[in-house]
Amino acid sequence: MTYCIGARYTCGMSKAIRVHEVGGAEVMKFETVEVPPPGQGEVQLRHTAIGVNFIDIYHRTGLYPLPRPFTPGQEGAGVVTALGEGVTSLQVGQRVAYAGLAGSYAEVRNAKAERLVVLPEGISETLAASVMLKGMTAEMLLRRCRPVGAGDTVLIHAAAGGVGLLATQWARQLGATVIGAVGTPSKVPLAKPSCHHVISLADGPWVEKVKALTGGRGVNVVYDSVGKDTVMQSLDALVPRGMLVSFGQSSGKPPPLEIISLGGMRSLFLTRPTLHAYVATREELELCAAALFEVIGSGAVHVKAPRTFPLSEAQEAHRALEGRQTSGSVVLIPG
Repeated sequence: MTYCIGARYTCGMSKAIRVHEVGGAEVMKFETVEVPPPGQGEVQLRHTAIGVNFIDIYHRTGLYPLPRPFTPGQEGAGVVTALGEGVTSLQVGQRVAYAGLAGSYAEVRNAKAERLVVLPEGISETLAASVMLKGMTAEMLLRRCRPVGAGDTVLIHAAAGGVGLLATQWARQLGATVIGAVGTPSKVPLAKPSCHHVISLADGPWVEKVKALTGGRGVNVVYDSVGKDTVMQSLDALVPRGMLVSFGQSSGKPPPLEIISLGGMRSLFLTRPTLHAYVATREELELCAAALFEVIGSGAVHVKAPRTFPLSEAQEAHRALEGRQTSGSVVLIPG
């Protein structure tokens, strides 16, 4: 079975970002790599778009260590170019996307067929690469981790970010009252269209603002992707028996927490979910992706066009993301 991709590649060779030592964006190198034929249960995929996420930065810096050298990235979309032995669920030429498969910063890669989903008409590869990880994370948070609906008031941090812009819209579609939190006043206009209320964390004590917006009660659930700078205050913003969903740490690792502090008259809940645990089976993956494609296709959730960089400029993409110079998603375009 051939795995030549086309005239612009040498058979079995491609370009990819490689990390040989952890550190700043400069440790990411654009190198030529060998791509073997797809193995048992795998397909070969030619990427047309690759998602960039904060977890890629955590891997690059060593916060979440990976064996080195490695290719960063967890999310991508493209076209199937070859099938490995035993693959019957996909065909050459199909458009597919994925999230949660390490090694996406590459022009060509092999991937397990069971972790890929076929893109429906109307969902472009660039759109898919910008929303698979973030959108399925939003689905997991809002529909399964702590389901929300009418009568709930939720606080969503980083409301102008990639997950935040999707989650705030989706939470409203589910019937919740949405308070979005952003890091600076300049991001308030970005988050405002999809939220009932928006607060800027830079404008002083924000828990009091949340309490004022909720008649002194607080919110039923906080979705916190910021981490160190917000987690303890997020707990203070909850109603009795409310839940803090801590799913990121863009400001650093959350501080240690005494479990007993969750008790008393408030009896709070705390969870630290990962998308992988919620799409561990093929059935869960398909249901999660289908829900995402449906809510986008219906128009209930609008996806902002991502900011794009060439794959060869992954360093600049990381610097922009780390420097909070982006809103919405960042996507790398191969070749």
